[in-house]
Amino acid sequence: MPAPVWLLTDPRMDAHHASAHPERPARREAAADGVRIAAGERLVDAPFEPATDHELAAVHERDYLELLADADRRGGAWLDPDTYLSAGSLLAARLAAGATLRAAVGVADAGAEVAFAVVRPPGHHAASGRASGFCLFNNVAIAAAGLRAAGRAGRIAIIDWDVHHGDGTQEIFAGDPDLCYASTHQSPFYPGTGLPAERGVGKAAGTKHNRPLAAGDGDDAFVGAWRDDLLPAVEAFAPEAILVSAGYDAHRADPLAELDVTEHGYAEVSRLLGALSRRLGLPGVALTLEGGYDLDALRDSTAATVRGLLEGRSAEPD
Repeated sequence: MPAPVWLLTDPRMDAHHASAHPERPARREAAADGVRIAAGERLVDAPFEPATDHELAAVHERDYLELLADADRRGGAWLDPDTYLSAGSLLAARLAAGATLRAAVGVADAGAEVAFAVVRPPGHHAASGRASGFCLFNNVAIAAAGLRAAGRAGRIAIIDWDVHHGDGTQEIFAGDPDLCYASTHQSPFYPGTGLPAERGVGKAAGTKHNRPLAAGDGDDAFVGAWRDDLLPAVEAFAPEAILVSAGYDAHRADPLAELDVTEHGYAEVSRLLGALSRRLGLPGVALTLEGGYDLDALRDSTAATVRGLLEGRSAEPD
């Protein structure tokens, strides 16, 4: 019997809200619907807990965590022009980090073949000591640290196909030789990082892989970057776990960016990633939601992602 597809989400994340902000509560249910549609009878709504202080402190500085706690006690604050904390945001962010960590451990333990943490706020712009780009905690980094702390994996690959470069994730792991980071993103564009020359520092040089895309690039460029360049680099790294920062703001319908990717592009990259995870002997792939601001595109793209991963993992070996 095939392993289930886990959906990890919680309506309490919807308390994170600011009027007219594009990172809005309706995103969560749209993305969750896509996972439900694609998973069908294999769907399991997996339980999880908010991330603990110890789990957060494995990635984030104590002073930063106290700053967020103080803002929460005061009822909220704007942390930069784009990033806010409202009443209920801190619990939402803890839930987002906890769901992503649970997804990663669930796959590592072979409890799920695909585990999708449909969360908000997103995470990949958050650095160890700062909020940025709608993000409070770096959910995928917390999951990677938690996998290591639990003894589930040492060498980890983070796949990031959000339209914006995951500057927080890259900064956190810049000197980590056992963390492979691979990203496609629009460039030049916010946050201004993610040049091909950014390859990691010190002993980690060569473990970070950035492939910028130009405004107007669509499925051909997107799929080609992953098929011909990034996924071969991940395979050569031979990770013991694969985590995905799954943003969908590269979709042609997204209001905040200028790429022309469709759900078909996400499906093909996911199929390739699923096949890669199978070749590496991994039990599956864990994902966490990052950006994506058109609701229909978000639903269709998450569905395409789950289908693609399952198809790639079930296909005959190349």
